[in-house]
Amino acid sequence: MQTNQPTLRILGTRGVPAAHGGFETFAEYLALHLVRRGWRVIVYCQEEGTGPIFEDRWEGVERVRIPVAGGGAKSTIVFDWKATLHAAQHRDLCITLGYNTAVFCAVLRLKGVPNVINMDGIEWSRAKWGAAAKTWFWLNDWAGCWLGNHLVADHPEIKVHLSSRVRGDKITTIAYGADRVKAMPEDVVRALGLEPGRYLTLVARPEPENSILEVVSGFSQRQRGMQLAVLGNYNDANAYHRAVKAAAGPEVRFLGAIYDKPVVQALRFHSAAYVHGHQVGGTNPSLVEALGAGNAVIAHDNRFNRWVAGEGARYFSSADGFSNVLGEVLGRQGVLAAMSEASLRRFQDGLTWPQILDQYEQLLTRWHPAGCI
Repeated sequence: MQTNQPTLRILGTRGVPAAHGGFETFAEYLALHLVRRGWRVIVYCQEEGTGPIFEDRWEGVERVRIPVAGGGAKSTIVFDWKATLHAAQHRDLCITLGYNTAVFCAVLRLKGVPNVINMDGIEWSRAKWGAAAKTWFWLNDWAGCWLGNHLVADHPEIKVHLSSRVRGDKITTIAYGADRVKAMPEDVVRALGLEPGRYLTLVARPEPENSILEVVSGFSQRQRGMQLAVLGNYNDANAYHRAVKAAAGPEVRFLGAIYDKPVVQALRFHSAAYVHGHQVGGTNPSLVEALGAGNAVIAHDNRFNRWVAGEGARYFSSADGFSNVLGEVLGRQGVLAAMSEASLRRFQDGLTWPQILDQYEQLLTRWHPAGCI
């Protein structure tokens, strides 16, 4: 192996190939990009079960696979601890994705291991968490700011937040990326009982902070002549879930949780518009993916979404507001087409994977131990 080969260890995800969400997808794209550029990349992967740590390779990426018994948050914390201890045995550059267990990064700091932390969103501010979880996230938010050698904010407003804790030159803003989707088969959409171009898509966890009740209520105020396709796992034992379903008119379709990426891409691509109700967070992957699919975007009106989607999108703050926006964009010829073109312009202006990955490579090259590149 080349002695001057740059090396990166990726922590904070369940591993590659991606199967669990935004950070795993990013880890996969970053790892493959750097391998193609001549880097040695090691990704820590969480395995369900017991037994010793083992290693293998996937698409040129080295994987350190750590078995952990059980599931849920506790097993993830155990995995993060074991992964951090393993990485601390080496002097390679690390990137930690997320700050949920950032206190463990003290081990890397004490060992002199350089560590860049992507600080994700302001997790402790989310309404869904109880007091204990909020406190844990808040403490780790501070820990990540102090313990990381450098921080990545995925949105300018996240940098503003982090700048209240550390100096601004310790933070680099790099957004999330997505693929450009130029074509997808229609049969996937039709199999779900939808007509291409005659429905809106909403993809979000069914939580109050994602404005789903406002969207469903506003959409159902009158007949729209098209459907609203809602993706997510709704449980009648949950009071909020029941309220959302009770507010739904006959044109609302609950499709359940769909994790098959090509199916979700097809649903987005053939949508008349994409609805994004997220009220908090940074650069949300789902919104960037909608821009990459050329969707007209109707989003909750906040500083996070406005920066990502730009001025070509339409914004709402309430059920009535959403209903009014629908009246404007569905009732006037050419409006949705113009919004779609604006989405593609915003996507090409800094949100494509090649742009994002090049920015990360430049940052990681700066933080790589001297003499190794």
